[in-house]
Amino acid sequence: MFHIAFFEPRIPPNTGSAIRLAAVTGAHLHLVEPLGFTMGDAQLRRAGLDYHDLAVVTVHETLAQLWAEVLPARVYAFTARGRTSYADIGYLPGDVLLFGPEPTGLPEGVLTDPNVTDLVRIPMLTGRRSLNLANSAAVAVYEAWRQLGFAGSAPMPSN
Repeated sequence: MFHIAFFEPRIPPNTGSAIRLAAVTGAHLHLVEPLGFTMGDAQLRRAGLDYHDLAVVTVHETLAQLWAEVLPARVYAFTARGRTSYADIGYLPGDVLLFGPEPTGLPEGVLTDPNVTDLVRIPMLTGRRSLNLANSAAVAVYEAWRQLGFAGSAPMPSN
């Protein structure tokens, strides 16, 4: 499946929602420290509901540790500065979908990291700054999974 990577996330409910997203899609969620919360945070647990035990989540002390685990995968950094639409990528299993912290996004040093394959944008109306972190991750993961035919998902019920 895919890797969702949150670089220095700050808001516990967004990460809790990403834990739930990872659980229901089979994606592996990576969190790069420092985190703006503890993994036992009540808001994090509440947003993730009872999905924490169903998700694969790894906390990395550094970006280098994340790279050591996921490379040579392709890494797509999601940013308002991206020129490639998330919908124009042909996703492959194992791709990394990298997102920055709320409210600043990915810092310049990450955006220019040689391990980043491309800077990717989710379209928004002109004059809007950003989409919620958990929503952005969900949009990207579901597009990538859709391209793979929702491999491993439960069959749709018949009418």
